Amino acid sequence: MDALAQFLTDEQDSVAVGKILPRITELLTRDEQVEYIAVQKKMVMNFSPDAVVLTNRRFIVVYPKLLGMTFRDFPWREVLDVHMSEQMLGATIMCRTTQGAYASIDSLPKKQARRVYAYAQQVEESAYEKRQQLEIDKLRAAAGGVVVHAPGTHGAAMPSQASAVPASDDPVQVLSKLKQLLDAGLITQDEFDAKKTEVLARL
Repeated sequence: MDALAQFLTDEQDSVAVGKILPRITELLTRDEQVEYIAVQKKMVMNFSPDAVVLTNRRFIVVYPKLLGMTFRDFPWREVLDVHMSEQMLGATIMCRTTQGAYASIDSLPKKQARRVYAYAQQVEESAYEKRQQLEIDKLRAAAGGVVVHAPGTHGAAMPSQASAVPASDDPVQVLSKLKQLLDAGLITQDEFDAKKTEVLARL
């Protein structure tokens, strides 16, 4: 499949994609690649349809002009959420960032809009998992290296860098952290009781 054909799988406007893809390719950073292109399709004649371009790093909205193109790009790390609303003859996609900026594009074919939305949800889910892992690591470190399980996977323990609660830690604070881990389902009741006994023995 050639470079252009892979972006025409959902009946995209081939002329529009042919104009947009080379320009977008020039703007890609190292290791960045185009994943999907959705092209606006209005009922009235539209010689310069807007488009959404998804890369593995950015959400890009393209506004073709008479003598060029305007690009608005949002790095995925700054995207707060992506919404989709379907109308009778098409759909609208809106992207909001953590800084309060937003961009929207209407009159997208529903199939293309759904693909954009689905990709954005995958990115959002991946970002959530990374944030969750960071929180687990922070709690594990604060609790003195107790083994922490990912939610819903009791028994599949994550590696622990320490096996004992440091003697210098405030026992009340350590117990509080352990309780947080228990409430979050990241350690079992038996593990909590064992660590609690260990901490109380230091008093």
